[in-house]
Amino acid sequence: MLRMLGNAVSGLGLRLTVLADGVGDGAAVALAGLRAVRAPGGAASNLPALAADPMRQRQGLAALRAFAPNLSLSRKLVAAYDNTGTVIVTRRADVMDVLRRDDDFEVVYGPRMQALTGGANFFLGMQPGWDYARDTAAMRLAMRHTDVADRIAPRAADLSARIVAEAGGRIDLPCALTRHVPWDMVAGYFGTPGPDPDTMQGWATRLFWYLFGDLGADPDLHAQAMEDAAGLREYLDGAIAARKSEGGGGDDLLGRCLALQAAGTPGMDDLGIRNNLLGLVIGAIPTISKAACLAADELLRRPDALRRAQAAARAGDTARLAGFLWEALRFNPHNPIIYRRAVRDTVIAPGTLRQVRVRKGQMVFAATLSAMFDRHEIDAPGQFRSQRPFTDHIIWGTGLHTCFGAVINAAVIPAILQPLLARDGLRRGEGAAGLIDTGGTPFPEHFTLLYDPG
Repeated sequence: MLRMLGNAVSGLGLRLTVLADGVGDGAAVALAGLRAVRAPGGAASNLPALAADPMRQRQGLAALRAFAPNLSLSRKLVAAYDNTGTVIVTRRADVMDVLRRDDDFEVVYGPRMQALTGGANFFLGMQPGWDYARDTAAMRLAMRHTDVADRIAPRAADLSARIVAEAGGRIDLPCALTRHVPWDMVAGYFGTPGPDPDTMQGWATRLFWYLFGDLGADPDLHAQAMEDAAGLREYLDGAIAARKSEGGGGDDLLGRCLALQAAGTPGMDDLGIRNNLLGLVIGAIPTISKAACLAADELLRRPDALRRAQAAARAGDTARLAGFLWEALRFNPHNPIIYRRAVRDTVIAPGTLRQVRVRKGQMVFAATLSAMFDRHEIDAPGQFRSQRPFTDHIIWGTGLHTCFGAVINAAVIPAILQPLLARDGLRRGEGAAGLIDTGGTPFPEHFTLLYDPG
């Protein structure tokens, strides 16, 4: 009886805390919105920046968790993919449930992926089935886990150290470092450098934006994406043909795919190789670059966390440093929401007070940022703790469509930032240069940092 009473009191206390968070954070967002509307430029100029602010996103999601944890709307918030409305899911248990129920909630990227490849899908846009199993299995034969520790991470660490050393104490992070290192991986490890670094980086970034971030279906972006996709297809087709004319070979991803083709591996015809490489190139460069920039930006907001992260970097303690980076990305993730579409009429959180019915065709926004701050399952979510269990973070998704390159990301992002964080005097550049500039895209285009060059 006493135990039951204690649990009831504890549950009530948690509920009251969640409600208090919701009231306080909701009021803070409302006040910030009012100020933005009244500021010079009005709502049109100021509200987009407010909505993109990770702190305001966390506050708004806290209000939803408290008062409308599963919110069903008839309004369509996504124009890029067919849907019948929107459901916003904020509690961690429900977010994880949605991302793991592949039979009920499907990935929607297939039509746009097919537009990029000129016909075929890529496994990021596939539901469970033979095509998905065939392509992921074949690529896992080519991309060996041992490559991460043996080849990818050491190369990234060496290149990053050289870039930081040669930058002379001033570095524009995306341009000089965070895009260049993953491009170098695409060039050397994938075997597909592209016509030149800038072209390959531009293709990958815009095509990623088109696939995953263009919720409003911008016609100008569509036109640019079709042009970029044609260029990337032509380049990859040429690279495959050239390598085959040389007899194949080479211990890179392209060479291994051709070896699998020669062995009769399903899905490893020229078209299959090209489409898989196209999807992997698109996923690699912008994801790593954006996550690295956001992690650095968040640490610079937190002097104590930055100091401790720098101590780990100087000690060469990569595992300890990684804990700071993943916690920084919990507060400021590169992808705060993952969306799926309901395959059929179904229910989220059945038998609970937050139960919501989902209609077939509704787009479900699984708010991973909210899930990482849910007091029901995350201890002291508002505190920055570098030693949290990695399972507290949902940085790379979960379930069948966990990011295919998650293991690579986990090694390359610390390798990129370690030599920079090891420098004394690390600070933002002067004025606006020291803030992330996206240039009207979802990705960091410029972000200048200063440090002692010695």
